[in-house]
Amino acid sequence: MNQPLSQNQPTGQQKRKPTRVRYGVLVLIFVSVVINYMDRSNISVAASAISDDLKLTSVQLGLIFSAFGWAYAALQLPGGWLIDRLGTRVMYAVSLFTWSLATLLQGVVRGFGALFGLRLGVGIFEAPAFPINNRVVTSWFPERERASAIAMYTSGQFVGLAFLTPLLTMIQDAFGWRGLFIITGMIGMVWAVIWYFVYRDPLNSKKANQEELKLIKEGGGLIEGTDSKQAEKKPFRWSDFGKVFSYRKLWGIYLGQFAVNSTLWFFLTWFPTYLVQYRHLDFIKSGFLASLPFLAAFCGVLISGFFSDFLVKKGASMGVARKTPIICGLLLSVAIIGANYVNSTALIILFMTIAFFGNGLASITWSLVSALAPARLVGLTGGAFNFIGNLASIIVPLVIGYLAKGGNFAPALAFIAVLALLGALSYIFLVGKVERIEE
Repeated sequence: MNQPLSQNQPTGQQKRKPTRVRYGVLVLIFVSVVINYMDRSNISVAASAISDDLKLTSVQLGLIFSAFGWAYAALQLPGGWLIDRLGTRVMYAVSLFTWSLATLLQGVVRGFGALFGLRLGVGIFEAPAFPINNRVVTSWFPERERASAIAMYTSGQFVGLAFLTPLLTMIQDAFGWRGLFIITGMIGMVWAVIWYFVYRDPLNSKKANQEELKLIKEGGGLIEGTDSKQAEKKPFRWSDFGKVFSYRKLWGIYLGQFAVNSTLWFFLTWFPTYLVQYRHLDFIKSGFLASLPFLAAFCGVLISGFFSDFLVKKGASMGVARKTPIICGLLLSVAIIGANYVNSTALIILFMTIAFFGNGLASITWSLVSALAPARLVGLTGGAFNFIGNLASIIVPLVIGYLAKGGNFAPALAFIAVLALLGALSYIFLVGKVERIEE
């Protein structure tokens, strides 16, 4: 068996050829993202059965759907603080194991209160996940490869759900909704152990040779982590929180991200229930049909990334290159309202697929955070961006529950369409020229 080239085994021609350990690391992140979104969205697959079994109203179901977002949004900044102190290897293992345990325990609940509390738990323990993903990619990938790496692991949230949604519906059909939570929770707990024993930071990796480390570092990768911060960097001030909420450009991307996440969270929560309870589709059939919009979103995010980079290479301004796919994607998401005016299953799924494809196109919004943020406040701006964006995970499921409580889902889809349109207008009129804000 051929042994992977390590720092300690460079010989001859191999010494001049960097290893590719970073791509294996990307696979680890991709799988973690798939599990992350599986445990966010399994509640949507089980919702109809849970509602019948626990006698939940649509308002209570909306509260269950939104519970994740309350904790997830609130803990974005504390989660980042913990990552800096515990490190990515330990922190991700702890995060994965605890949110998966909370997922498993949902399979034994007997009432609304316990289920609501465990959904809060999933949000609490998943909060560090995406900051960790970003930290790992920043450590392992040079600047010229980083955008494609981010696009690849971000696509995991769509492609994973596209293939997992039918599988989750079959698991529930075979083992019930309680079995669904127990099985998905066990998968995450096993993966937490695998992550801990497999992942290493670049400088601690025995598989990455010196040439790969040099390639990463010279390309702008932070292989040494955050321990070597510049001494002259200005200290944090509480007034900085006010600064990141005081610029029109930043509010433009904050509101735009809220709109992008609004469509996403409809699909992560209410979409299967909409198909089964409001469109009266067969449960198993709805699982397969629900996978089509996720596949479309997966294609959308990849097309958006490649197209945006293509525009940059052709000489387009950063504003045109980044904002064009985002605005077009948000405008396409407005198509979700078309499902209110058709009865054909094929046309309903078509409008949903167009809308979620648009959501995928708009999912490169993070590319504008570092481009616009004051140089001293890039991290805090990212926290504010993620906080405002993830308020959608609280507000949208809750509002939909109230709008649909009379048995009519049309106002809920109109609500999502209006938010998408407002998001596009935010990028057009508030963001303006893409250039770094000078304090």
